[in-house]
Amino acid sequence: MRQLINTKERIGFMRFRGVFALISGLLLLASIVSLSVNKLNFGLDFTGGTLIEVGFPQAADLDQVRGTLEAGGFADAVVQNYGTQQDLLIRLEPREGVKAEELGTQILTTLRDNIDSSIEMRRIEFVGPNVGDEFVEQGGLAMLTALICILIYIAMRFEWRLAVGAVAALAHDVILTLGLFSVLGLEFDLTVLAALLAVIGYSINDTVVVSDRVRETFRKYAKLTPTQVINRALTDTMSRTLITSLTTILVLLALFFVGGQLIHGFATALLFGVIVGTYSSIFVASSVALTLGVSREDLMPTEVEKEGADQDPLQ
Repeated sequence: MRQLINTKERIGFMRFRGVFALISGLLLLASIVSLSVNKLNFGLDFTGGTLIEVGFPQAADLDQVRGTLEAGGFADAVVQNYGTQQDLLIRLEPREGVKAEELGTQILTTLRDNIDSSIEMRRIEFVGPNVGDEFVEQGGLAMLTALICILIYIAMRFEWRLAVGAVAALAHDVILTLGLFSVLGLEFDLTVLAALLAVIGYSINDTVVVSDRVRETFRKYAKLTPTQVINRALTDTMSRTLITSLTTILVLLALFFVGGQLIHGFATALLFGVIVGTYSSIFVASSVALTLGVSREDLMPTEVEKEGADQDPLQ
């Protein structure tokens, strides 16, 4: 009787799995379409080129700066604020036969002659196209290696239905995070790639905790339906999931707002990844396992019959 009362007190997460499946499907579709059409705004680390940071004595007018550079023969220049309204980042594609220092001098001269003579040069960075291609290859290989290792671990650790749910949640988080950067046109550089790898680790850790509790609950309560078992397991892990996520989000919010432009993309990717990772561990992984028909019989440990156990001890 006490067990039945406790069962009724659990949160009915799976009651809404159809609604959240529709939401996830629409978000995934939007992300895939954006990645196909808009693609990713790769940063200097991947594309190669010259990055120039300049400082203005007052708030810079981005439209004026872009117009000035275009008139000066730098139509391909990408201009954006960097930290404050007085600091600008100017990114240029690689130019054959022109060194980074010469290009920086030309940019600075153009801005000083047409906007303000007191504009300062802060720094110049150059990444060759070959190095950029190497970063793309190594970054993709790092992500692929991480995913393969996780897939091997999940396949060995769980019954295949729970494993498929965990992998689906992982793919869900990665695609949505990439989709966010594609839709908003945010710069995707090496720091964002590092954040994406961290999101993969965070997401799978959260899903493993939930899957472990689902397996334990199936083995403990023989009379509960699969839906009741999953609702109970999710409710039991809810406090742990929320506390972990909220404390992580608080740190990431501090990095997002006061961490500066250098780690802004890193903080954005991690902040969004933690949120969708928490969501997917609750609604995506468990819903997929339930849809595939996970049951108590699938998760019971295999009994190994000892040799001679069925023989009469007196013989």
